[in-house]
Amino acid sequence: MSGFARLSTEHVSLDTALHRWAAVDMISTEDLPEWARSTVDGYAVRAEDTFGASDSIPGFLEVTAAVEMGRIPDTVLRAGQAAQIPTGGFLPSGADAVVMMEYTNHAGGSCIEVMRPITVGANVLERGEDIKSGETVVRSGKVLRSQELGLLAALGIDRIPVYLRPRVAVISTGDEIVSIEKKPRPGQIRDANSHSISALVSASGADPIAFDIIPDNANMLSSSLERGLDLGDLVVLSGGSSVGARDLMVDVVSSFEGAEIMAHGVAIRPGKPTMLAGWKGKAILGLPGHPVSALIVAQVFLVPFLRYLQGCGLVKGPLGHRMNAELASSIHSTIGLEEFIRVGLTRTAKGACFAHPVFGKSGMLSTMVKADGLVVVPINTEGFARGDMVEVVSW
Repeated sequence: MSGFARLSTEHVSLDTALHRWAAVDMISTEDLPEWARSTVDGYAVRAEDTFGASDSIPGFLEVTAAVEMGRIPDTVLRAGQAAQIPTGGFLPSGADAVVMMEYTNHAGGSCIEVMRPITVGANVLERGEDIKSGETVVRSGKVLRSQELGLLAALGIDRIPVYLRPRVAVISTGDEIVSIEKKPRPGQIRDANSHSISALVSASGADPIAFDIIPDNANMLSSSLERGLDLGDLVVLSGGSSVGARDLMVDVVSSFEGAEIMAHGVAIRPGKPTMLAGWKGKAILGLPGHPVSALIVAQVFLVPFLRYLQGCGLVKGPLGHRMNAELASSIHSTIGLEEFIRVGLTRTAKGACFAHPVFGKSGMLSTMVKADGLVVVPINTEGFARGDMVEVVSW
């Protein structure tokens, strides 16, 4: 899938850049902080003036100034002097440390007692210690979280180059599929796929484009696919990809001049009838019709691809938080298929984590709701035994 080009870029305001992917390395043009700052309330001092100070033999210093927030002090500390300073205040010249307020006492007049020795740089954030001018603060392909935006704001960067959001045409197919507001007649089912896949697309930073349900009709499917390729950066179809008399997806896609079927059938369970195709630089992903299979295949293939289009490295899915857990019961798998097993997670009072396989018949959407993530059984493994430590990809 790395053969598909990443999307173009745009500049957005800082306040609309949350969860977007940075399109370039972002370089600081200034030091942060721009001047040494105190990290505590206390007194700016020369560290050497506190050496040997203790509760029984305190050091005495004369307070000659008070630092104001937001202003660089014009005072200069000399031997035996201190300046009162708030958290975040700039250090006056001559000071190289800050003694915390709780380690001092007033000693009458303008003098204080210092009851702890401190070292140079104690309780001080030096100039450029957070970020130095010329330093890369956000790398290209990094998703912008609240903390990245806070750092960029602190550096005065308010226009952010990001990758465009992928536009994803989501199309459900099948004579048996009806819209969710309708009461299904015998043999019909409501359209779960377009809603769950669209939600997953949105959660991946992309914009879904909802299409009407398409019956098993080659001309109608071809027309919708053409429109989807025109409006979207990729098209996701569900249903009609397995081997059967009514399964038209591969034939319809193949009828587009220049279309390339890259895969029709993959060695995974669930999701074996998955199809991947390309047309004029745009991807077409064919998902199984079963809602459970469709969601798992979308987690494994679609989500990593959407992140790739937005500048992220191409990572083998499924994506999510990875953690180790002890398997609560055995898992059996078939050699030759990479299997994705739904599991629920529990923790003991001592912090041990257990993965409980969520079993159910094919197509049971409730198993997805009961599960907290997936365990991947490798293609050449027959399964895992109870008590084995396994990696869980949680969602």
